[in-house]
Amino acid sequence: MKTVQMTLDDDLVREEDLIAKELKTTRSALTRRALRAVIRDIKLQRLEKGHRLGYERQPVPKGEFDLWHDEQAWGDK
Repeated sequence: MKTVQMTLDDDLVREEDLIAKELKTTRSALTRRALRAVIRDIKLQRLEKGHRLGYERQPVPKGEFDLWHDEQAWGDK
């Protein structure tokens, strides 16, 4: 693990300290958790963007998935 110095707004630190206390954790642990969540979200956004661009470049032909329509469980039966 590496020690990193950061500059944060005072109100952000106050909020983080309140939440860390509520969760019975440390400021550092909460920051790691938050950073991991942001990194996970950004990676997911990149994947979704890649899929979207792929379908824009090569759209699904009409009727491509019609065969599977009756197989889907819609939960209304």
